[in-house]
Amino acid sequence: MSASLQQASASPMPEGVTDPNYKPLPGRLGNLSVEQQHILDKFRRSIQEEGWFVEERMDDATLLRFLRARKFDFEKAKIMLKSAEEWRKSFGVDQLTENFDFKEKALVDKYYPQYYHKMDKDGRPIYIEKLGKLDIKALYQITTQERQLQRLVFEYEKFISERLPACAKAVGHPVETSCTILDLGGVSLGNFYRVKDYVAQAASIGQDRYPECMGKFYIINAPWMFSTVWSFVKPWLDEVTVSKIDIIGASYQEKLLAQIPKESLPKEYGGSCDCAGGCSMSDAGPWNDQVAQQQPVEQ
Repeated sequence: MSASLQQASASPMPEGVTDPNYKPLPGRLGNLSVEQQHILDKFRRSIQEEGWFVEERMDDATLLRFLRARKFDFEKAKIMLKSAEEWRKSFGVDQLTENFDFKEKALVDKYYPQYYHKMDKDGRPIYIEKLGKLDIKALYQITTQERQLQRLVFEYEKFISERLPACAKAVGHPVETSCTILDLGGVSLGNFYRVKDYVAQAASIGQDRYPECMGKFYIINAPWMFSTVWSFVKPWLDEVTVSKIDIIGASYQEKLLAQIPKESLPKEYGGSCDCAGGCSMSDAGPWNDQVAQQQPVEQ
């Protein structure tokens, strides 16, 4: 690659940036090399010419997620995006986003809490999942694996279309990823084996259909036998995803609070948040604010 192609392009910052300290990471809008900009333009033009470009879903930031996931290999990224589009049709994603109603949410929350809750210090939506509370027998008396996957996809779509834009508006710069806390406290190896098919499908949907959405990922309260569970999970994930995962035992509070404001972290994890009705059912965050206002993010 020539020096002229390696140097950063003069592409402008994305619209809506009001944070004077924002510096986009490489491979993002506002920080593309000349070659990366060329590949992005070619990528967009190619799918437009082939007639499967969806303007409302395929903005440049989205196209760049697929390009980064395939290290800016044009052909591989195109195959990945095409496969994701075919999956959307077979899974019925558009119909799901319009009609899905997870009426059993409150009951499921008792046996497998999974929820979004406020923002981290970089403006990312925080996602918390308590695998240790999983009660398979009770869970599948009130829902099914199919509905769990539908809920997962529904939440991914809301993450992309509502949560990220709301967080971006709140902090004054683009937000493209989440901060995840996976709590394994009290996890049963037997329960994990019974849900491993769901976990495998969920992992595949995340990295293949919604790539480059993981920012920070903390696995906390990892028990002594977690190495066995990890040996099953790790092969389902690509190396980039694995590199973003931080596995911690019971001494996790300092690391979480280094990334998450105390007022945004639930009390049970060392924060000060105690939402009425419980943090897991509150869906607290700027995506539910009636008026999106500029909120300072702790540095």
